[in-house]
Amino acid sequence: MNDSPDRLQERLYHDWLLPDEAREVRAQVRRFVDDEVLPVAGELNTVVEHRNAFPWQLFKRMAELDLFRIPFDSASWGRGLRYPLSCATVTMEELSYASDGLATIYDDHCVLPGIALLHGTQPVRTAYLKPLIDGSKVACMAITEPDAGSDLRVDTVLTRATSSDGFFKLNGHKRFITNAPVGDFATTLCGIEGQLSMLVVDLHAEGVTVGAPDIKTGNKVQLTADVWFEDVAVPPESLLGEPGEGLRIALQALAWGRVLVGGSGVGMAQAAFDESVSYMQKRAAFGRKLADMQHWQFRLAERATQICLARELCYKAALRHDEGEEFPEPETAMAKYYGTEVAGDMARDAVQVFGGLGFITRLGADGSTCRVEQIYRDCKVAEIYEGTNEIQKRAVARRIFGRGFLH
Repeated sequence: MNDSPDRLQERLYHDWLLPDEAREVRAQVRRFVDDEVLPVAGELNTVVEHRNAFPWQLFKRMAELDLFRIPFDSASWGRGLRYPLSCATVTMEELSYASDGLATIYDDHCVLPGIALLHGTQPVRTAYLKPLIDGSKVACMAITEPDAGSDLRVDTVLTRATSSDGFFKLNGHKRFITNAPVGDFATTLCGIEGQLSMLVVDLHAEGVTVGAPDIKTGNKVQLTADVWFEDVAVPPESLLGEPGEGLRIALQALAWGRVLVGGSGVGMAQAAFDESVSYMQKRAAFGRKLADMQHWQFRLAERATQICLARELCYKAALRHDEGEEFPEPETAMAKYYGTEVAGDMARDAVQVFGGLGFITRLGADGSTCRVEQIYRDCKVAEIYEGTNEIQKRAVARRIFGRGFLH
């Protein structure tokens, strides 16, 4: 069960959209995944969440391979790519093929806080963005709260900062913050004088408490935790942008994140597809291979088509952004919800194909793991975070009917 199946992407999908630099990035990331991530994917995807479970070696390797430089221009210590979101999208797709937890670490360390930090002053960028890119500090994006996730308004976001003795005094409680158990700083959405704003907060500062890692259904290696702020003194220069620009900054980052999460869904769906095809060609039942059964032939044909369509949506949304469209709708919303929905549909079918083995996290007889079980657990959260799929459908509906019909 632990042998890697043949990759079928090139047989079924002919890439006419991506620029050459994105193809080159894909090839680089795929070599890294094949050589260094897939051999330990079973461990990454089944580990019990604790601080020592963070994959430091792979994290440092991503920094060494300049993967954290992909979203940024050369003036911001980046690669200076012409198509940065397209390149980040294929990076997420390839990482998620092996481990969606590792891919989410990439997104929530590099992309979300990194895009937010571009609104900081040069000293702030030097203090936070530069070590984010070289991997010497671990970043987080702190938006969600116990009672505020998809509904982000100044009335619902209860983390607040007030001016006091030349500092912002920050108080509040954030939840599900990826990388927080090992994080060094967090770009933090909060209210300042009745306006949503964004501060970068040192997680080692006095008054910051990071909780124990959450125990989750999937994405095990992605560590999340609650973060509490109690009278934390934040320097005024740590304000990103201007007061009142916090939601826009968050949405700019999430415009990237939603395309990337759609891409992660494509990567998971492709992995589950490849695993299923390989198993169906070997497994016999009732005197013939599963691959000979028309039901599964037709079902896999449907899934192959859906994976290709989801991939096209992700690439199109990324290319529109790279060509200058800040919020490329409706493609961004479509890519996020459809890519993750296809992952769920394909993973569920894959578990059915594998039967009992598809329900096994680790086989007692020999200690082996089953990739489709891991994907089945991992894919669900992608339909929830960075804007639930219902929120994405609402965004598409707004393009259909106009804002006046959505209450």
